[in-house]
Amino acid sequence: MNMMRNPSHAEIACEFETITFSVQDKVCNIQLNRPKSLNAFNQQMRRELHQAIDLVDADDNIRVVVLSGAGSCFSAGADLKELTSARHGIEAQILNEYKPFLSRITHSDKIYLAAVNGAAAGIGGALALTCDLMVMAESACLFQAFAAIALVPDGGASWHLVNQLGYKKAFEICVEADMLTAESCINFGLANRKVEDDNLMDYAQQWARKLADGAPLSQKYLKQLLNQAQRDSLHDVIRQEAQFQQFCFNSEDFQEGVSAFFEKRTPTFKGK
Repeated sequence: MNMMRNPSHAEIACEFETITFSVQDKVCNIQLNRPKSLNAFNQQMRRELHQAIDLVDADDNIRVVVLSGAGSCFSAGADLKELTSARHGIEAQILNEYKPFLSRITHSDKIYLAAVNGAAAGIGGALALTCDLMVMAESACLFQAFAAIALVPDGGASWHLVNQLGYKKAFEICVEADMLTAESCINFGLANRKVEDDNLMDYAQQWARKLADGAPLSQKYLKQLLNQAQRDSLHDVIRQEAQFQQFCFNSEDFQEGVSAFFEKRTPTFKGK
């Protein structure tokens, strides 16, 4: 892994084999980069994605991460050539190689935005669903293809689907290996926005830059709050809201936000 930095433009670029990684200002771009294999996950890609997240976590300047796929597809899921050779090791592979980076995205202080082109299938779909936000190209789709090869969903896909859609719809989609269009994903609340195919990455970058100018502490606590709210009682959520609100109220960013409001200017948040 080689790292290059251009201080005058606040740019960082790292060289991997199966992903591309770059940082400009406060936005990091991670692109799955095995287009000849439709960005299917092999062991090296899993390892390099871990390394990329290490770099994200170590850089306090990064506030938003855009995840995308090179070529015509976000990700076809697991590399079937490698998967068939795993045999009895598939449980360990999911728990030791997929679960850690999916959990790290969920619990990260950064905002993860999936920009989905083509198909996001299998574990590729789980990765997109794990992100905090998702924008899809009009021709893109989420594909729960597991049942078509006699498997069950993994990577947390079943959790995302049943919590968002309810049992019956989630079961239907998974048991029939349904392909969900971008329009369906919007209607079901699985994705946030859809745009014309040619405009996907430009739109994702514009959205990421806008998010990166937000208040980092507020965004961090909001992410934690909503993740907890999915499993906690109303009583516990109100208590957690109060605690996080106190943290934010005591911050320099809150003072900056109030000052900017009265001075009719754009606030400059520092995450302090």
